Amino acid sequence: MIYVREVVGQGHGIAFVTLDSLRYDVARATTAAGGTPRLANWLPGEHWEDRRTPGTFTLPAHMAFFSGFLPKLPQPVQPPRLWECRPPAFKTPHPSTFVFDAPDLLTGLTQHGYRTACVGGVTYFSRETPLGSVLPNMFQEDYWRPEFCSPDPDSTRHQVDKALDVADRHSGRPLFLFVNVSATHVPHGHYLGQSTDSWESQAAALRYADEHLGRLMEGLAQRGPWLVILCADHGDAFGDDGYHGRGIAHPAVWSVPYAVMSIGGAASDVQSY
Repeated sequence: MIYVREVVGQGHGIAFVTLDSLRYDVARATTAAGGTPRLANWLPGEHWEDRRTPGTFTLPAHMAFFSGFLPKLPQPVQPPRLWECRPPAFKTPHPSTFVFDAPDLLTGLTQHGYRTACVGGVTYFSRETPLGSVLPNMFQEDYWRPEFCSPDPDSTRHQVDKALDVADRHSGRPLFLFVNVSATHVPHGHYLGQSTDSWESQAAALRYADEHLGRLMEGLAQRGPWLVILCADHGDAFGDDGYHGRGIAHPAVWSVPYAVMSIGGAASDVQSY
């Protein structure tokens, strides 16, 4: 685990990337088969952790993440949380945890001099509807265009281009950069030339996204030290036990891939255990 309290104290950049709807079994199998060579270079041990999401669709999952509740390991004993809201007096946070005295992480980081920026993907980040403004409103700046959304077959390239542009514009100050990768969200059948979505087409979407996510990681590492969190917000059912879609209590939906790492600059100096 990384001492995020020290990461924030040293002014490191923080990049939080959610691969929307990506199932753990898809991520694990695709990476193990060599389908994500650029991401594998950055994943600790070249593999994903199997974790359980606090929300079964985009809105509740991200609200939980930004409140300090990241996906948990499927076991009774948990590692310390990366960040959390200031708890009641009877609770003592772990010394590695970044504690913010605010209702959400974004507000808390601004109190420590961070600029917060969102590169949206799915329509919950689009501002096309009042509900689609809830998550973007949490950031100081947010970006979304139709080409960032999953129907565009080159969405991840467009999103990474924008993310690196944002990182460049805020060079020299602490930045919390959030990217919601939409390629792994339906529709993704087009990556296999199909009109329907499936386990296989989500894997194809991840293979596509790998090149650009690797480019994001390399680009950030060249710009200084960063803490990077990669995970899915939830999974997706493709007929598993008769279930389809999200927002349902099924292992295909609540089992998600997760990884956290420090990269670039003097990131290796951040205390870990």
